[in-house]
Amino acid sequence: MHTRPLKPPALGHNPAAMFFTAPPARALAGLLRSLDRWAPSFSTRMAMGLFFTPLPTKWPARARALPAGWQVERLPFEGGSLAVWRRLDTRPQAPRVLLVHGWAGDASQMLRQAEALAAQGLEPILVDLPAHGRSSAWRSNLGQWVRALFTVSARFGPWQGVVAHSLGGLATAHALARGLPAQAAALIALAPPPRQFLSWFGAAMGVGEGLAERMQQRIERRLGVRMSEFEASWLAPRLRQPILLVHDRDDRTAPWHYSQGLQAQLPGSRLQLTQGQGHRRVLDHIEVLSAVAAHLQRPAS
Repeated sequence: MHTRPLKPPALGHNPAAMFFTAPPARALAGLLRSLDRWAPSFSTRMAMGLFFTPLPTKWPARARALPAGWQVERLPFEGGSLAVWRRLDTRPQAPRVLLVHGWAGDASQMLRQAEALAAQGLEPILVDLPAHGRSSAWRSNLGQWVRALFTVSARFGPWQGVVAHSLGGLATAHALARGLPAQAAALIALAPPPRQFLSWFGAAMGVGEGLAERMQQRIERRLGVRMSEFEASWLAPRLRQPILLVHDRDDRTAPWHYSQGLQAQLPGSRLQLTQGQGHRRVLDHIEVLSAVAAHLQRPAS
């Protein structure tokens, strides 16, 4: 791990732009800009449909064979089902750890973490969140992810710990603040709060803050949750578990200063930085695997 002095990343970079530069997305952006000038209500509905659709879709994840030694159990969830991954050789009564992927990901991205924790005598439980992997639906949102985590916890919890990546980390932090039963948590490459994503989305589509503000109003009405509840200032006073935050300095999808901002408001938490791993490779970094396993093995204070 690197220990050189922290320097804030450049804030002009827009991570959302990488998802909307392919020709089909550019065509949608052009249509959205035209609609936003002449029919802003319709453009808002269209934008929300695009915003809540994971890109790429879950077909590639579904096409992959289930790894050897794993099975999938389905849990009923909001008219569909959640795919929950479990190892076939789990020791009876082993403490359980929940592993949560990020947006446009799936449970397979957490396998290296799961195997490292299993080697420490823990039982890893992985979940394909709604609209991802082998779970139902094609669109989803952060509020639904939080509900999904409580559904999985009702069946398999309480947890020795939770390991979560990116937007899954933000959903996990909110669920923990709402009482998700876990002794500790490791949040890897924590995503920025949703209001920042809306700003990035509006800029990437060329429509700006007006659309982002209308989307925020509709999303908050639909979810019944204020976006401010995913900000560090709301989360930190409500998080009681020991928290390990891991982030890579070269993460261009979720800049590391969002993890730094949460850590600064969480007494007793720890921020561990890597270099050169980016947003997803950091999950499999050997030092990260060791740090997460050690953090979750510590007894709750």
